[in-house]
Amino acid sequence: MKGKIALVTGANGGLGSYVTKALLEAGANVVGVSRKVQQSDFDSPSFTALPAEISTGPGAKTMVDSVNGRFGRLDIVVHTVGGFAGGQSIAETDDATLQRMFDLNLSSTFYLLRAVLPLMRKTGNGRIIAIGSRAALEPGPRVGAYSASKAAMVSLIKTAALENKDVGITANVILPGTIDTPANRKAMPSADFSKWVQPASIAALITWLASDSGKDVNGAAIPVYGSDV
Repeated sequence: MKGKIALVTGANGGLGSYVTKALLEAGANVVGVSRKVQQSDFDSPSFTALPAEISTGPGAKTMVDSVNGRFGRLDIVVHTVGGFAGGQSIAETDDATLQRMFDLNLSSTFYLLRAVLPLMRKTGNGRIIAIGSRAALEPGPRVGAYSASKAAMVSLIKTAALENKDVGITANVILPGTIDTPANRKAMPSADFSKWVQPASIAALITWLASDSGKDVNGAAIPVYGSDV
């Protein structure tokens, strides 16, 4: 991936940090985006920290304009940002929770795609990889707003794949089960962590999809469930 410009949202998060390191090790120049990312988060001259807010249309466009101004191109986009809310039935879910899930999981994806696709279409051969959820395909009880927002996100990514295959851009979404992150361990301390998905495994898959070897995979929703099947 030498010479490739990669953008990772949520770059210093529980999964994003693994993805950023994997892409850096593969030779890419990585622009790491989050609200509080810092240059010191990754010890690499190929890393660029870009604090930004992508949950709005103007915020996403400003961020992409900054990347374009510095590098003039964008070859890889990995979208790891999202949010979770659960514990309430549909009948109990309030408007604020529903809106928050769609803002975090769907709207942020839409705004990011709308901002990056014109730039990627200029160069062609782009790679877009988003992180969805197993719940998008296998919704469970008491996570209705979350699973619906992730299902809509999958539909959006598949649409992007169809609309941009003419210029060599691929768009795929990974559907992990529970990821073994510190935040998830804290939230579910009694769970069997050995069944969870390792973030390094997801990062390796993303790196492959972002490479030339992954060019024939497009519009896929890829399940990564670990041993919890």
